[in-house]
Amino acid sequence: MFKKNERGSAVLVALIAIVALIVIAAMLVVPKYNKLVTGEETVDAAWAQVENQLQRRFDLVPNLVNTVKGYAEHEEEIFTQIADARTQYGNANTVEETADANNELSSALSRLLVVVENYPNLKADVQFTRLMDELAGTENRLTVARKDYNDTVQQFNNDVRRFPGNLIAGMFSFEQKDYFEIKEGVEEAPAVDFGD
Repeated sequence: MFKKNERGSAVLVALIAIVALIVIAAMLVVPKYNKLVTGEETVDAAWAQVENQLQRRFDLVPNLVNTVKGYAEHEEEIFTQIADARTQYGNANTVEETADANNELSSALSRLLVVVENYPNLKADVQFTRLMDELAGTENRLTVARKDYNDTVQQFNNDVRRFPGNLIAGMFSFEQKDYFEIKEGVEEAPAVDFGD
């Protein structure tokens, strides 16, 4: 009878040890998992802000283009490039595709602003000035939103790559997020030559 009690005690000790290990593992995994979920949601929210500013920008562009068209009817190539970039943005499904569309639009807008320099009456137009002010404000908000997004992506990617987060991220299929990057050369204003 004494041996049955010892066997029962051994089973009970083993069961308690297993439960303790499960509790300890849960205490280690659950907070890290929750941090990854929170990080992913933060990245998604920051991306939504970038998209919000991009959408505002893309909504302003047709009004700006139409205002400039009245003064610069022979600049059709630039208007086509802007329309193509807006279409590319509308078809973008990933961060990389959206960034590419943004780069195309930025390049086309830079060329448009070079054209505007040749039309002093346009620069004095009240509607054009208002639209340019709105676009400048949107560009500033977009810069901040893009920085905030990239900061949250950096934090999330750090959590996904660091130990023990990398183990938990792997178990629950968390993957690194893409940064919103501009392509090299886009920051340079394009050369526009109107001939002699």
